[in-house]
Amino acid sequence: MRFQIPEHELMGPGHVACPGCGAAQAMRYVLKALGEKTIVVLPACCWSIIAGPFPYSSLQVPLYHTAFETAGAAASGIKAGLEIQGDTDTTVLAWAGDGGTFDIGIQALSGAAERNDDILYVCYDNEAYMNTGIQRSSATPWGAWTTTTPVRHFKNRPKKDIMMVMAAHKIPYAATATVAFPDDLVAKVQKAKTIHGTRFLHILSPCPPGWKIPSEIAIRLARLAIETKIFPLYEIENGEKYTITRQPDGVPVIEYLKFQGRFKHLTKSQMDDIQDMVEKEWENLLSKTERSH
Repeated sequence: MRFQIPEHELMGPGHVACPGCGAAQAMRYVLKALGEKTIVVLPACCWSIIAGPFPYSSLQVPLYHTAFETAGAAASGIKAGLEIQGDTDTTVLAWAGDGGTFDIGIQALSGAAERNDDILYVCYDNEAYMNTGIQRSSATPWGAWTTTTPVRHFKNRPKKDIMMVMAAHKIPYAATATVAFPDDLVAKVQKAKTIHGTRFLHILSPCPPGWKIPSEIAIRLARLAIETKIFPLYEIENGEKYTITRQPDGVPVIEYLKFQGRFKHLTKSQMDDIQDMVEKEWENLLSKTERSH
């Protein structure tokens, strides 16, 4: 039977995301999968603005704004309060960008994961601090332009492997996803909802202004990220069992890079270096998958 994405909408019109924003689409799908018994914990990020100005909200579930570095801790506290009240059904969803996850919020996230607190933490990853002016984060890929890594000094460090960081905590569930494959995304959220403990979802979310792309190709690029193996779709259970959920077509990485203004300065040799990095990381993932089955 064909997988059905829930029809009920918990994200209404009136949000203020940019056209083509992957983060806005990601929230819509995640809330569809979780349902009405959800509380969203929102640190400083693009979504602090997207949701709408207080006292308004484009979300039809409770929304708790918190400080940049505290998503994991705030979500843990809210969950503890619900449990004291006897509410074990409500999902507490920490929703943070890559800056608030890979960098500023990693301490609180690591603490929640080490305690295995019963929360779902979602990082929508647009690969820079987009809300404050497109500054480099540790999620920014090698070779990318940002306002703090300009063309002559583009980022020369690889993207932090946040999935391996979370796997090291031995949490029950971690997975990658993207808005280009909503059935895969919704299925993973629904699976995470059934699991007790800390669950982590890493969603690649294209940002047209930050990636310097036309808004209408955002989904196309999210799809190419998977098909080029730049952003594989997979799950990690209990830090040990790796499962690839979509086999990529093996499209050359240049087909992904060439559409993005943030990479337009790269030479053919530098793009070849990225291809080599991607192939090495893919082989590494395959080896983990084979060892865990």
